[in-house]
Amino acid sequence: MKKSIFILSLALIFSVQAHAQSNKNSINQQKNTLMNTTEKINHEFKPLPYDYDALEPYIDKMTMEIHYSRHHKAYFDNFLKAINGTALENKELIDVFAEVSKYPAAVRNNGGGYFNHELFWDIMTPGGSKMSEGFEDLLIKRFGSMEKFKEDFFNAGMTRFGSGWVWLSVDENGGLFISSTPNQDNPLMDVTEKHGIPILGMDVWEHAYYLKYQNKRADYINAFWNVLNWKAVEERYQKAIKK
Repeated sequence: MKKSIFILSLALIFSVQAHAQSNKNSINQQKNTLMNTTEKINHEFKPLPYDYDALEPYIDKMTMEIHYSRHHKAYFDNFLKAINGTALENKELIDVFAEVSKYPAAVRNNGGGYFNHELFWDIMTPGGSKMSEGFEDLLIKRFGSMEKFKEDFFNAGMTRFGSGWVWLSVDENGGLFISSTPNQDNPLMDVTEKHGIPILGMDVWEHAYYLKYQNKRADYINAFWNVLNWKAVEERYQKAIKK
């Protein structure tokens, strides 16, 4: 009788141990799977899509070189430093911006500077490009006329106190709106009053125009239309409304 109980106890112990080992293996497999699906995002400092002097005479060569190779590069490098060794290494920028209020100022400022400048270079092109009739109709329907659209955009740039950006964005309902944000904020961030997907952005920091225009921000804003890549803006619009 005692021998039977002893054998039964051993069997029970081995069964419990085997079950525990099975659970442990399952947990390790889950951890490995999780690690494989949360690889670091490969952020890239993209080359400028044109030469430094390509936007002359509206944006001068020296401004472009300093703006891209120093200001933009510094935002990129400092953003990588800010997220190094943190869970943010595994997040896309748009997901970081969605809850950027939770993170240190270095993430918000440098992540914004990195993203905003990439968009800025993309929506400019030498000589500018003509917008399609369909997109022009959208702007007229939303703002009343092209003149009113440019006036509202101009006023947003002129009334931005200090440094910041002016945006044309798409809201959650697919509508277009103009807004302005301070410093390196943008409409994707949860800290902004008006949220949306930016499709056009103009940098109104002084480093974007001061070498050529000094304190004449109005002249810089008016010159901006001559290098605007409407094709790139419209492509961003189409992607935004699909989301």
